[in-house]
Amino acid sequence: MRPKGLAITIIFEAESANYGESIGNVASLKKMSRGKGDQYTYISRQALRHNVVEQLGERLAPVKAEGSGDKKVVQFESDATIVDYPELDFFGYLKTEKGGNGKKRSAKVRISNAVSLEPFRGDLDFLTNKGLADRINSNMNIAQAEIHRSYYRYTITIDLDQIGIDSPVPEENYEIDHKEKARRIEKLLDTVSLLYRDIRGRREDLKPLFAIGGVYDIKNPIFSNTVELKDGMLQVNQIKSVMYKGIKENTKCGLVMGKFINENEIKAELNAVNMPEFIESLKKDVRDYYEGN
Repeated sequence: MRPKGLAITIIFEAESANYGESIGNVASLKKMSRGKGDQYTYISRQALRHNVVEQLGERLAPVKAEGSGDKKVVQFESDATIVDYPELDFFGYLKTEKGGNGKKRSAKVRISNAVSLEPFRGDLDFLTNKGLADRINSNMNIAQAEIHRSYYRYTITIDLDQIGIDSPVPEENYEIDHKEKARRIEKLLDTVSLLYRDIRGRREDLKPLFAIGGVYDIKNPIFSNTVELKDGMLQVNQIKSVMYKGIKENTKCGLVMGKFINENEIKAELNAVNMPEFIESLKKDVRDYYEGN
């Protein structure tokens, strides 16, 4: 099977979707600093992976606790394989064995952190339990939480020729048929197209508002560092500047209308279509790839 990769860079809009450690009575968002100290919140790749697996609608791989006391480790069952569990096929595993080398598989579906495209300015939400405290005439508890609503960008990269193939040890070889490989990737694309995240009593919508990518002869996250927003405008020329030969011809673009100021430019320069059409087009490319092998 000839090497192929599927890469998609996505923009979505969400609010306060991933918290880290609390500082005193303030719940702190996960964030990083750039440039002259501007802070940008992010949703970790682990959090996105969890939401994808949770919403994929496939059987979850069984896990067990190995070791004892503080050294106990939760890992996948040793007899769980990619044949039965797409989760292991997509995101890999590490199964340690006492006195042995164990089994491992690297991720074939890689998800980046979703980093905000607008800086965090230190906004705080003031939280109390007044409603409950009033029921018993008690003093209310007070806390604060950082809040940030922003556009976010992340990238998914998939090794299409490695999906459905595994050899954890020399005497074990697994491969599912091409039809099932295509079905799994199509299901993954459907999941990403309507992804959401439950956090602190809210359900945040993570579905794409803009997406660009395709099936390529390379496995680079092509648009990961070029999809940017400035004053509500997508930087189209920056995106076009990485469209080398072999990339431009295979690139597709999806857009939700009314979200970006320069949507007419996006449609004209990137041939953007509505998001359902974009997802269906990617699914067709995946089917064609597997049917051709």
